[in-house]
Amino acid sequence: MILYLFPVRTAFIDRDLEMIGPVEHIVPLEFTQTPWKLPFYLLAQFFQLLWHLPRTSQYLCFFGGYHTVMPVIFGTIFGKKCTIQAGGTDCINMPEIGYGNFRKNPLAWATAYSFTHCSLILPVAEALVSQHYSYDPQINPKQGLLQLIPDLKTPIQVIPNGFDMEFWKDLEMERVKHSFISVATSTSTPSRALVKGYDLIAQLAASNPDWSFTLVGDANYRALSPNICVLGKQTPAGLVQLYNTHEFYLQLSSSEGFPNALGEAMASGCVPIGSSVGAIPEIIGDTGLLLKRKELGALQKLIQDWMEGRTKLTSPRARIERYFTYAHRQKLLLRALSLKDSRWGN
Repeated sequence: MILYLFPVRTAFIDRDLEMIGPVEHIVPLEFTQTPWKLPFYLLAQFFQLLWHLPRTSQYLCFFGGYHTVMPVIFGTIFGKKCTIQAGGTDCINMPEIGYGNFRKNPLAWATAYSFTHCSLILPVAEALVSQHYSYDPQINPKQGLLQLIPDLKTPIQVIPNGFDMEFWKDLEMERVKHSFISVATSTSTPSRALVKGYDLIAQLAASNPDWSFTLVGDANYRALSPNICVLGKQTPAGLVQLYNTHEFYLQLSSSEGFPNALGEAMASGCVPIGSSVGAIPEIIGDTGLLLKRKELGALQKLIQDWMEGRTKLTSPRARIERYFTYAHRQKLLLRALSLKDSRWGN
């Protein structure tokens, strides 16, 4: 039995449970992101791990942080494998925008301890291992695990996210001309909106009143421009419909690991426009527009060049289908966890 520990349950977690569940019994254990609840959850987690100990073969965690310290200790003491999937914030130190585990203690200590003493690290993007960050000039360029934990010796294997191409489809619907969509949660929190690049989207919308923008994921986000439509969280089926009625998808984050919504939108036929951070350049490739520096003028020129036919792009959906499928991630993940699947004979 695998214990899967994470701070908050997301669609990414559900997808991993679907991938692993048919091969090995897996039990999800959600933690908390609320600071005052931390001592209570740590105590509860200790007894949960103790209760499941006789049946536990290994631990799997998503993100490093407070919730991974105890699984790492249990794994060390009782000789059980503990794997941590690095997702983004756990590999970043950006106090300039209020983002990243390493910007404050004791979270920085808990994160570094977990990654240093676990059995295996599975980042979703190569940039989370080590990167020279240059997108936002106010931010320290040294980012990634090897930059933030210089003596890190734990084995690392990058396994990107994967998408169900039968679900995320280009439905060949009529797309609204000059329409842009972006998906992110908790953006009513100013620091979160800044991380997700909503400040730049707001500038772009204000500069182009004839273009339409849809921001999905937090109904409480307040947009100042009348050409910005704000929607709350949507069902996956609802997102498919939204992606298929928009021309562009915006992923202008100041920091990212591997953004799921970007891959979903590309699989659904949107032209991607992304910042050059995390796995975004690798995901987009030659299928969309990459912004190398956080500058409105540069962003405006990228979009204008494409609209006027000066930029030639390949199919976004074809790139996702070639490099980032559900089956590819599942195969790599099961192998990393030393699990056998009869379909691949391993």
